[in-house]
Amino acid sequence: MRGMNLSGRTTLAWFAMAVACLPLSGCRTWKKLTMSEKALAEERKYGPTADQRIEELAADATKAKAGSHTDQVEFTRKLAEEILQEHDARVRCVILDTVAEFDTPAAKAICTGALEDPDERVRMAACTAWRKRGGAEAVEHLAGRYRTDREIDVRLRALRELGELGDKEAVPVLAKALEDSDPAVQYRAVGALKKVSGRDLGDDVNKWREWAADPAGSSAEWSIAEEFRKLF
Repeated sequence: MRGMNLSGRTTLAWFAMAVACLPLSGCRTWKKLTMSEKALAEERKYGPTADQRIEELAADATKAKAGSHTDQVEFTRKLAEEILQEHDARVRCVILDTVAEFDTPAAKAICTGALEDPDERVRMAACTAWRKRGGAEAVEHLAGRYRTDREIDVRLRALRELGELGDKEAVPVLAKALEDSDPAVQYRAVGALKKVSGRDLGDDVNKWREWAADPAGSSAEWSIAEEFRKLF
């Protein structure tokens, strides 16, 4: 056995499985074992599957969160390298969802770079990641993605996340979106303004246009009376 090469050992293993399989359940079990061996062969040839990489990523993220800041810096730096080589958009989305919770230079770089990813699903995930990160920079990036992205789904996601941020700095961007020729964009802008302003003028775009033209003029009612009414 020691002198047998890899091909010989593999052939012997296949033969042994065939002998063990046939007396028990015939061809059905043989097919199952054959498919299992094929899956293992594919993994050895091409590396872990997307699901396996996602599972490993989740485990590593949990470990990094429990570790020191240095551990988190190293973990996100590693992900910055991996996302550039990752061919599966679904895995890239998971990487974005993961790094959104880390306050490191590499995590920020991943979220920023992913806004230009060739796959729209990843750009949408990047919008969500920036909403989770928050802050003035998040408003800036989301506004830019709404203005420049070529895909309507990404633009709509950017508007939605601007609303979820609840940052009044997003009002000028959302007010501009009310003038968009696409009704879907107008509707999403209205929904976002409801969240940012904390009030509800209904779904009439014109009413929101009037409000957006001078939101400061009604700031007292907005910030005090409107919140007071919510208590009753």
